[in-house]
Amino acid sequence: MIQLVYCVFFFSLVCRSNKSPWVCLTCSSVHCGRYVNGHAKKHYEDAQVPLTNHKKSEKQDKPQHTVCMDCSSYSTYCYRCDDFVVNDTKLGLVQKVREHLQNLENSAFTADRHRKRKLLENSSLNSKLLKVNGSTTAICATGLRNLGNTCFMNAILQSLSNIEQFCCYFKELPAVELRNGKTAGRRTYHTRSQGDNNVSLVEEFRKTLCALWQGSQTAFSPESLFYVVWKIMPNFRGYQQQDAHEFMRYLLDHLHLELQGGFNGVSRSAILQENSTLSASNKCCINGASTVVTAIFGGILQNEVNCLICGTESRKFDPFLDLSLDIPSQFRNKRSKNQENGPVCSLRDCLRSFTDLEELDETELYMCHKCKKKQKSTKKFWIQKLPKVLCLHLKRFHWTAYLRNKVDTYVEFPLRGLDMKCYLLEPENSGPEHCLYDLAAVVVHHGSGVGSGHYTAYAAHEGRWFHFNDSTVTLTDEDTVVKAKAYILFYVERQARAGSDKL
Repeated sequence: MIQLVYCVFFFSLVCRSNKSPWVCLTCSSVHCGRYVNGHAKKHYEDAQVPLTNHKKSEKQDKPQHTVCMDCSSYSTYCYRCDDFVVNDTKLGLVQKVREHLQNLENSAFTADRHRKRKLLENSSLNSKLLKVNGSTTAICATGLRNLGNTCFMNAILQSLSNIEQFCCYFKELPAVELRNGKTAGRRTYHTRSQGDNNVSLVEEFRKTLCALWQGSQTAFSPESLFYVVWKIMPNFRGYQQQDAHEFMRYLLDHLHLELQGGFNGVSRSAILQENSTLSASNKCCINGASTVVTAIFGGILQNEVNCLICGTESRKFDPFLDLSLDIPSQFRNKRSKNQENGPVCSLRDCLRSFTDLEELDETELYMCHKCKKKQKSTKKFWIQKLPKVLCLHLKRFHWTAYLRNKVDTYVEFPLRGLDMKCYLLEPENSGPEHCLYDLAAVVVHHGSGVGSGHYTAYAAHEGRWFHFNDSTVTLTDEDTVVKAKAYILFYVERQARAGSDKL
């Protein structure tokens, strides 16, 4: 155990990071997780052939079940099985290590708190204080621990927590009591095989949002929420990198479904599991009774198709929670805002491309009811109803042959005054104040592919911009925000943000 104590405190000397520590239960060495530098996985790979870091056994030719434990959540994971482990040895050694780490964390807390207090007092940069109109205001934003490639979830949660109307609704909800008399979100150790269906996404989401604005200097661990996500969204099980936009759509869809089912945790879970196989883009996500999800993010598109042979016009109204915009092909080779070769792609270019009249190609022939066969046609989108919060997703990932490549083009976007009036079906019926949007949050993907890289978020709170990078929250400025290569943009209707509208 002495070796374990030493490794927990000094593993950063090897990994050059103090993030996501995992302790090997075979040799007690501590390494960083896959999200940081991947040293824990490399330790497992190096331990196979030859066995230099572990005790040699008689069956050295067989792969070893290297089990490690997350020093933050105390979950155990086997790299050979590529899965979490819930069973223990006959002597309960895993639980003993878990208890030792918990005691170690508790004993170190007091000394660490005094050390941090001194650092905060002596450093104006890290004190998280800002002068506003002559007064000192503390930053109350809290980071989110990365549980292992969960930055995609953290970036979305931080963005949604800064949508004022949306966040306030959940924070004001009463705590949910489940059928067994326990409140949702008890501490659990993650596994793919647990059979407890008595979970509530709304409750865990509510508790996470509450924790993010309590002013804690310590990052919050969203493990209970992530456990529920695993239970009801099978696509997100495991610790591989995921698409933040796909996660956001599933999250909003399932929140909507559970809210429609009332506040009984069991009935909501049943509804969620019955619908867990639905596509995130399925329009049924906003059918039925309205909820806070549809009241804030819900809009309506008019899809207008015209037959080029007989001129028959077909109109269809589709609800949406977000708009996915292509980056026009003429801009896809421009990677930097400072490139001088031609104009910079703007968000308006993407919106214009989305709403422009388009002739459908041969693979998308329209079934004309008048001609009674498939014909060439044109298509055009109009926005029939704008939402209170306009979520714009830039389609940066495209399939080419067998690869999904990233379009790393910089897209210029406004911080204030995004005017959506010219994209409306009936702009004369909407006042100018209902068409103007101000930026509330931005999700950014760093890296080259959807299955790799890292997600962070920028968000505005009470007139200040913050950068959310998992556990780290820093003040930033508008100049930094507008230079970001946005992946998802959250725009709030100007009047709605002022609080003049009610849900």
